[in-house]
Amino acid sequence: MSVDYVLKAIALLLLCSFITRVGYLLIGAHIPLTENIRSALRYAPVAALVAIIVPSVLPWAQGEAPQLGAELFAGLVAGLAFFRFRSILLLIAAGMGSLWLFRWIA
Repeated sequence: MSVDYVLKAIALLLLCSFITRVGYLLIGAHIPLTENIRSALRYAPVAALVAIIVPSVLPWAQGEAPQLGAELFAGLVAGLAFFRFRSILLLIAAGMGSLWLFRWIA
């Protein structure tokens, strides 16, 4: 794969991403959305976040059970810290600290 091919692919993806975002900003206000669609779109950021986090916390291959690793336990520690103290900074510190500790122990 040549460097020229990769640069063209990146430029094309950048253009597609730009067109979809700017297109909605320019004409999105003129397209009426029903209340059902608006309420469904409220869950889109959460669904995207779950789609990113779950495969890294519970990696598994087809036909196998999920592998319990340091990432899962660090996520649980971070979640408990957040529910107890309601602090994003503490969530990050507890999650990363426990991840490093669990990886060091394993």
